[in-house]
Amino acid sequence: MSIRNLDKMFHPRSIAVIGASERPGSVGSALMRNLTHAGFEGPILPVNPRAAAVHGIMAYKDVASLPLTPELAVLATPPDTIAPLIAELGARGTRAAVILTAGFAEGEARVGRERAAQLLAAARPHLLRVVGPNCLGIAVPGIGLNATFAPAPLLAGNIAFLSQSGAMATTVLDWALPRRIGFSAIVSMGDMSDVDFGDLLDYFALDDSTQAIIIYAEAVTQARKFMSAARRAARVKPVIVVKSGRAEEGARAATSHTGALAGADVVYDAAFRRAGMLRVNEVEELFDAAATLATMSPQPGNRLAIVTNGGGAGVLATDRLIEEGGKLASLSDTTIGKLNAVLPSTWSHANPIDIIGDADAARYSHAVEVMLQDPDSDALLVSYCPTSVGSSADAAKGLVDVLKKSDVQKKNVFACWMGDASVQEGRATLVAAKVPDFETPERAVRAFMYLVRYRQSQDLLLETPSSATASAEADTQRAHALIAQALADGREWLDPAEVSAFFACYGVRFARTEAVADAASAARLAAEIKAPVALKIRSRDITHKSDVGGVALDLATPQDVEAAAQAMNARVAKARPQAQLEGFIVQEMVHRPGAFELIAGVSTDVTFGPVILFGHGGTAVEILGDKSLELPPLNTALARAQIERTRIARLLKGYRDRPPADIEGVVNVLMQLSRIVADHAEVTEIDINPLLCDAQGVVGVDGRIRVRKAAGSAEARLAIRPYPQNLESEIKTPDGKAYVVRPIRPEDEPALSRFAAEVDTQDLWHSAFSLLRERSHETAARLSQIDYDREMTMLAWEGGRVAGLARSTADPDFDAAEAAAIIRADLRDKGLARQLLQAQLAAIAGQGVRRAVLVYPAKLARINAIAVELGFDVAPSPDDAAVLRATKKL
Repeated sequence: MSIRNLDKMFHPRSIAVIGASERPGSVGSALMRNLTHAGFEGPILPVNPRAAAVHGIMAYKDVASLPLTPELAVLATPPDTIAPLIAELGARGTRAAVILTAGFAEGEARVGRERAAQLLAAARPHLLRVVGPNCLGIAVPGIGLNATFAPAPLLAGNIAFLSQSGAMATTVLDWALPRRIGFSAIVSMGDMSDVDFGDLLDYFALDDSTQAIIIYAEAVTQARKFMSAARRAARVKPVIVVKSGRAEEGARAATSHTGALAGADVVYDAAFRRAGMLRVNEVEELFDAAATLATMSPQPGNRLAIVTNGGGAGVLATDRLIEEGGKLASLSDTTIGKLNAVLPSTWSHANPIDIIGDADAARYSHAVEVMLQDPDSDALLVSYCPTSVGSSADAAKGLVDVLKKSDVQKKNVFACWMGDASVQEGRATLVAAKVPDFETPERAVRAFMYLVRYRQSQDLLLETPSSATASAEADTQRAHALIAQALADGREWLDPAEVSAFFACYGVRFARTEAVADAASAARLAAEIKAPVALKIRSRDITHKSDVGGVALDLATPQDVEAAAQAMNARVAKARPQAQLEGFIVQEMVHRPGAFELIAGVSTDVTFGPVILFGHGGTAVEILGDKSLELPPLNTALARAQIERTRIARLLKGYRDRPPADIEGVVNVLMQLSRIVADHAEVTEIDINPLLCDAQGVVGVDGRIRVRKAAGSAEARLAIRPYPQNLESEIKTPDGKAYVVRPIRPEDEPALSRFAAEVDTQDLWHSAFSLLRERSHETAARLSQIDYDREMTMLAWEGGRVAGLARSTADPDFDAAEAAAIIRADLRDKGLARQLLQAQLAAIAGQGVRRAVLVYPAKLARINAIAVELGFDVAPSPDDAAVLRATKKL
């Protein structure tokens, strides 16, 4: 349901408290106390059948007695009363409710689940939105709304805090108060029966008073909705998350190496990273990261310069910087010369820049000024250690004075005034000047690295994938037939011959593996392969073949193969007389001395669906633990980044006399795994181990594929909607010219950049295309990397160039999407715009959008004619008579 009616939740004009009380220690009493003391200016309407007034405010015996319809209702009554109350409130016109009461879906009890279902059934007909049940409540300090029973008062600020745990929410609020941390909103989400993370991320991404969003999460529901909302929110403001529950229960139940490595928590890591969110481990980090990201400039690089009056503080900062993946900035001869001119001869002459313990305000000021102008550093950490010579206030004044100068190079500056009592005056100076101050060097460096990692994650989201050489067309029909045969046989695992054939359908090179009926056939196949082979018994009744003598390796000649097959048949028949023997598997033995053993595969997470795994493979794969996960669909940029996150990536690039391995071959394998899970809903697990890789290429030696009957489509189970290939088509303009029309892809960024230079700037009047004016990689990347669930951009192609594009973004409720089209200047009058818009309307109708909207200047008769021709209802905009607004039901 997304953000519909959430404005009534977070900006209500009136509030009813159902279950208001004056009984000491009760939730209803604490709630009323917080509401009446927070400064809410609208009416507060207590409902209590046995009280004439609650906390000095006239009370009402029931909902029917209320003198007006409350926009927000807060309920703290017994669980069995909740659904009837919600139905009554909804019928009266209330559109938002916060339910503090427990006893619903937080347990396994049948009664609780039934109550939760009844609650939703009562709310849905009225589009009444519910936060909770079993929650602490909500607060919007900026409007004096504190509908919680938290004990601590709340400060207004620019951070939205979303928490699944009420206990964690009260802890965080209590922790934040003495640190003067304020909030734009606090939402304790409880059981998330209705309003969930996806809804709230959508809402606060659009909230002007929120500059950063922080999340305490225990589990995510509706992964596709969550990923779509998180990706949108993280593009416009920082989203930082702490997630509890790092145990890997999922890994313990796995039946392959891939499954064992893809534990639940690392999948969350992959999801947060893919969305552009920043994950931290502790509550203190949550606020450090939020405050840093919300108030400081984008961080261009990871080179840090450190100015300190104590060598030890510099060493601590350096140690943490290297551990976190940052770099200590190098000092050029020019910069050293400038520092020599303003510092005593005993300074460190290196970074960290130790300006000696007797440093006064002037020395701090001079050193900082030099480093702010230094081109070889990206940020500056300024540290003060208490001494009996220079005061903390003087040091702070020196820093603040130089930052006030307009002629110094601006870069992010972090302060670390170490100690407590003796540095209070200096800290007060820094706070007044809005210079971020941290109590330890480690925290300051960590804050710097938040900015670095956030910038890196945003850059990755905008990295243009290469237009890789198109692989052979996948034989999806043959692949599906292999799956269907296994399921018809009642098997979950494809046999080795089927695995090899399946990968061949996707152009993944695999050791030749085939099934044969008897020993003579095995010998003939071995002669054809012309290499040593492995021989395995083929039987659906025998899982561990080596345990019954069902495996023979390195058979060099056809005669060896035939003899081994005959002996194996007799041996296995004696060991397992009840097993049905179906012949043999003959597999080429791959000898690639010195090749790296990798692992690649797919696991299915209970929350996020299929996950792609890559790492260091071989027999010790779980012990090595060198792995990286990514959510499909992949592109080449994401696949390369996934490889880069592993330790073995450094070895694959070559070292000493060893040439680089075929990394692009590994990229192709990961891309094909992504393609497989998007094509086949039945594939739940894939394991290629080892995947051998050297300079000669990539080849799979052993593999497993697990399949199960699927209830839905392959696309539906993915947490991120893949490229909608079904929308590709061809259109013809009145002059008979044909154009290929398809959704935009990230790989289109170079073509889009060229298109930006080819359109007439007078055609860029619409906000959907105004970004093209900048003609930069970043803007073209943002336009080409879209969320197909809620955005759509359709391209028309002519001669390998973009002829035109139509673009729209649905609102979070999919009620409407404003569409627009732009055509290359030399094709403007060819009739392409109408055809392209028609394709766009069909695409957004498929997304579930209910209305298409066109907004354009009334003077543009050409666009108006197209709107009328496509069946839009055209009327003047209520805000501007010079603008027309056309709408069409889809």
